Amino acid sequence: MNTKLMPLATLITTITLLTACDSTVSKSSDQERAAKIWPKLDIKVKQSAAVEKQVSELLAEMTLEQKIAQMIQPEIRDMTVEDMRKYGFGSYLNGGGAFPNDNKHATPDDWVALAEKLYQASIDDSLDGSTIPTMWGTDAVHGHNNVIGATLFPHNIGLGAANNPDLIEAIANATAKEVLTTGIDWVFAPTVAVVRDDRWGRTYESYSEDPVIVKSYAASIVSGLQGGFGSNFLDEEHVISTVKHFVGDGGTEGGDDQGNNIASEQDLFDIHAQGYVGGLTAGAQSVMASFNSWNGDKVHGNQYLLTTVLKETMGFDGFVVGDWNGHGQVKGCDNASCPQAINAGLDIFMAPTTSWKPLFENTIKQVKQGIIPMSRIDDAVTRILRVKVRAGLFDKPSPIKRALAGKSEFVGHESHRAIARQAVQESLVLLKNNGKLLPLNPTQKILVAGDAAHNIGKQSGGWTITWQGTGNQNSDFPGGTSIYDGIKQEVEKAGGAIELSENGEYLVKPDVAVVVFGEEPYAEGNGDIDNLEYQRLNKTDLALLKKLIAQNIPVVSIFITGRPLWVNAEINASDAFVVAWLPGSEGVGVADVIVGSAKSKSEKAQVNLDFKGRLSFSWPSSPQQFDLNVHDKNYSPLFPYGYGLTYNSIDIVPSLNEVKEVETSQMSDLVLMKGTIKAPFKLSIGSGEKSQEMTTSVIENEHVHVRTIDKVIQEDARKITFKGQSMARVSIGHAFPTDLSGYYENNAVMTMAINVSKPIAQQTIKVAIGCNSECSQGLDLTAYVDSKKLNQWQTISIPLTCFKTSGSNTNKVFEPLVFSSKSAASLSFADVVLSVNENPKKTINCK
Repeated sequence: MNTKLMPLATLITTITLLTACDSTVSKSSDQERAAKIWPKLDIKVKQSAAVEKQVSELLAEMTLEQKIAQMIQPEIRDMTVEDMRKYGFGSYLNGGGAFPNDNKHATPDDWVALAEKLYQASIDDSLDGSTIPTMWGTDAVHGHNNVIGATLFPHNIGLGAANNPDLIEAIANATAKEVLTTGIDWVFAPTVAVVRDDRWGRTYESYSEDPVIVKSYAASIVSGLQGGFGSNFLDEEHVISTVKHFVGDGGTEGGDDQGNNIASEQDLFDIHAQGYVGGLTAGAQSVMASFNSWNGDKVHGNQYLLTTVLKETMGFDGFVVGDWNGHGQVKGCDNASCPQAINAGLDIFMAPTTSWKPLFENTIKQVKQGIIPMSRIDDAVTRILRVKVRAGLFDKPSPIKRALAGKSEFVGHESHRAIARQAVQESLVLLKNNGKLLPLNPTQKILVAGDAAHNIGKQSGGWTITWQGTGNQNSDFPGGTSIYDGIKQEVEKAGGAIELSENGEYLVKPDVAVVVFGEEPYAEGNGDIDNLEYQRLNKTDLALLKKLIAQNIPVVSIFITGRPLWVNAEINASDAFVVAWLPGSEGVGVADVIVGSAKSKSEKAQVNLDFKGRLSFSWPSSPQQFDLNVHDKNYSPLFPYGYGLTYNSIDIVPSLNEVKEVETSQMSDLVLMKGTIKAPFKLSIGSGEKSQEMTTSVIENEHVHVRTIDKVIQEDARKITFKGQSMARVSIGHAFPTDLSGYYENNAVMTMAINVSKPIAQQTIKVAIGCNSECSQGLDLTAYVDSKKLNQWQTISIPLTCFKTSGSNTNKVFEPLVFSSKSAASLSFADVVLSVNENPKKTINCK
């Protein structure tokens, strides 16, 4: 083509036509490719002429600003009722740990009151000219878990072990009722990830490593939340459901949260998409895009997956909502601007924090500039309105006038707790019962020990009241029962004796000890680990088990966990070993199974309920067997998928290998902070008796203020502000010492990300390991920070041997990291890791 001979207008027209032609060919090719793998689903919820007519009429009357407002979803902590009146957002959410009036103990009436205010503002056309009702979305992932007093069901991994789809539907229906009690319309569930690497911190949000269970459960929970199409679909006892996270979140490399899935497209469908086949066929009205990438491309910006596959090939006609600022991770985007995501097929931006306002304004500009086609906006808003019409939001009364609104008796209702109790009973998996120690005879003297025995928060795990499930007390669970509570009821009823002692000390020697222990609560990102060894640096629970065994006390272990872990030593130190997963608020369900009935101490306990749970995840035989899966070629688990003993089983578990497969000379990096402070470590301010542990997003005393901030993902960094009144300290530590000798011997380096907004004077902030209370022997942080890099993250590296020369003790370190200052100063930090040097003989120069 000789473009030099063409007029400019003709040239532009020709290029436009050629581009359109190429785009058409590419789209056709993508559709053909998708059709070979992805099925056209027979979705139960069919389009109706009446609904489509109403949607079309609404769309025709809307301005561009009103349309974009439907596509913006802010969070309750970052918006006001007046914001809703002015902009008319199509939806809003409460993140984990967000409550009406920022009050953790907000009542159902408080929740309904906020829902009513925002609803009325959304239909008030005085400022934005729109009367389209908004909708509230929440993460009710194991019950209405943000609300005090709600029924908390076992997390998904436990439900998978129960393998009972009818029970799942009942759980979802009970959850819907409790959600509606608080005036909320929409639930971000179910999660249908099929986990391929148990190091992933969201493993417990997966029902199984087997796509068959996940597919079946997805259909059941969608039906339970939404009701059946043509009968009670989205009536006043049902809510909108969301199948998430599309697609491949459970298959990232290394189990890295929000990481990269490199599966083939066929495996992406066969393994990771079966939950969508089940959930979408059942009629789920929304899909949440996943944080993860697929072969390097963030799903939030992947047009092939969101549009060609999900909408065009599979036939999904609801809307796609983003995850927490997930659009900001797309290449070329940030939280305030991402036309790529809308063009790819995202319909609603989840835009928490203060990003929603510039995002709203930028998206309008991008439509006017032609960067985002108007046809794409109309398609997105059509989908949003279609779901709202189907859900009856234009016809239902306002939240405060709805059938279940404010009926607090439905929150933690007795019938719902009965369902949860059944779920606990059926989810328990018996791995070992040597000597037929179980069921327990309730007429005996029973010691209940372990830090999870009387801790409803720990047994409930993450996504429990707060986002990470931390900072909760038993008093935050009115109506709930700990595992100890349940055992106590049975023992006292039978006339036996029971003693609770977390550390295993007792007044009268028991006939048997029940030790309840396991993982601390965590949620997304914060739960990622680098191998599956339980209590890798701190075998305190194993020490407790061995102490009891050494006293000839039979031991029953109840293991609280969000994933299979390498616990060979703990199993060896137990006569019976039960995996209770994360059972939720009804700990009494554990006692229903492990405690039998007997009239005397000498009488053999009779079985009341037997173990029904079977492993829906294979159990590892080594700390490195994190990608174990029943469909893998080299399948050699310690306990296989589907394993689980009953009281009739005659299996004897032999002594298990306690030697790690890695050589003792090989050391892994010690992660102190990545996304959050990693267990068993905690962040504290102050020292000694005045030390305060950070359990919420802010902690402060008269000397220092610490708060969570966002570096890459939600709350993955901490900002320290020293007030300059006297010596202040912020530490990452643990109650038990950590031996860092091996790290020093291997010339390990402490790396961390640092951000300072203004230059720090020399000797102002000290950084230390295992220092004394005044940190007088710490290192000057300014020696390692580039003072020219202000308001930007920089990675610094400090050799551990430099800390040793400053006087730190290496084999008994209670605080692997301490910041201290006597002066007014500020810094932010994240991603603290002790990394083993690849060349241990390398000479280290300290600054």
